[in-house]
Amino acid sequence: MRILYLDIDTLRADHVGCYGYHRSTTPNIDALAADGVRFANVYASDVPCLPSRTALITGTFGIRNGVVNHGGTAADLRSLGRKREFVSRWSSQSWAGRFYNAGWHTASLSSFPFRHSATWWNAGFMEAMNLMRGMGGERADQVLPGALDWLERRGRADEWFLHVHLWDPHTPYNTPSEYGNPFASDPIPAWHTEEVRARNWELSGPHSAQEPWGFRPDEWGPPPPRQPWDASSMDAVQQIFDGYDVGIRYADDALGTLLNKLADLGVLDDTVVLVSTDHGEAFGELGVYADHQAADEATCHIPAVLRGPGIAPQVHDGLQYHLDVAATVVQLAGLRVPRAWDGQPIDIGGAGRDHLVVSQGAWSCQRGVRFGDHLYLRTWHDGYHGHWNDEMLFDVARDPHETIDTAGTDPATAKLGASILAEWTAEQLERTQLDDPLDTVRTEGGPYHVRRHLPSYVERLRATGRSHWADVLVDRHRAEM
Repeated sequence: MRILYLDIDTLRADHVGCYGYHRSTTPNIDALAADGVRFANVYASDVPCLPSRTALITGTFGIRNGVVNHGGTAADLRSLGRKREFVSRWSSQSWAGRFYNAGWHTASLSSFPFRHSATWWNAGFMEAMNLMRGMGGERADQVLPGALDWLERRGRADEWFLHVHLWDPHTPYNTPSEYGNPFASDPIPAWHTEEVRARNWELSGPHSAQEPWGFRPDEWGPPPPRQPWDASSMDAVQQIFDGYDVGIRYADDALGTLLNKLADLGVLDDTVVLVSTDHGEAFGELGVYADHQAADEATCHIPAVLRGPGIAPQVHDGLQYHLDVAATVVQLAGLRVPRAWDGQPIDIGGAGRDHLVVSQGAWSCQRGVRFGDHLYLRTWHDGYHGHWNDEMLFDVARDPHETIDTAGTDPATAKLGASILAEWTAEQLERTQLDDPLDTVRTEGGPYHVRRHLPSYVERLRATGRSHWADVLVDRHRAEM
């Protein structure tokens, strides 16, 4: 058996064709899904980038491995202390380590470990390649040569696991201009109306409608051609959607190139192909544009498509973590899933989990509980989104874009979500016998990406007619002024 894991960064589930998207963003992923299993309700346990991939490679939730932030103490794996063996458990029980220890040839082509100083991602990979000399954001045309070269050299051999990471849907949207815009005549998703845009325009927070680049429109310098300064009109909103969707299509084209290479080598039918991501992206949900700042549906619900020998075409509707997909791949290879993992192999023909708990600690301090038709959100630091309440509840079956907070009108369901979260948190902390890393984030000054920004952002809010939110944020976060 051979395994190719194509890791398309920031790939939101409902912008993938086989998940119901109206634009033709992913013909190659859709073809894989038609011939394999599409996991309809997979959620990243911890977001965004660093926490998600740390959970994936270690098989454990962020509350256990300690990584929930992008800086500070909670951006590094917990020390194992006196229990640390000659070979660390984080290495010996890593996802890639399962294959390496079984004699497989393992390789990862990604700049992610450089970008986030996450050396533990490479645990178990015999080859850890960052051939682009970059810190993330490389285009698919810059990544493909290294991947194709590796397949040419090793693809015909048996028992290899290759991870290829593509950044193209991640902001800033920089698909080459000569690629054009396949979606220029396609409408944006119908849910994002002018009413939604106008309402969001009045809100606060980094990557809001008035500041989709961070805390001010020009935070990263002049925007590239595929992204506007702000969301001041529906034309600008369409430009944001188009930039993202074109990036997805560009990455999907790269998948097609890799699949063609496997076919040319004569090994496509004997190769397991997994396509997934680290997290999704918001496009107006909770007032956020072109980023991933909450533990919500837009950010945590991700696609996962698995095709390979012995996998019958089907859709699995059960709730699952991305860690469960990793455990399923290990089991498919005939290898043992570590008992210490939180990920569990999926019974593809059976039911999923009763509920999921997901966490965000890099832009806000928030946990979500996905259960039944609902998503309950508990917020301890709002990331300067003044309109976020401490408790929010959404019926994501009817309202997947989180436009109506029902916590006040459906207190019984909100109370159930809070109860599930409290029980889960207590259970995880009992297992670790350590502090909650989200508490560490708050103690150290808040989520990494918003630290030290409040004074200047309050000034900007007052200068742009949003003094009400400036007052709310100052009242909530006086210690950060």
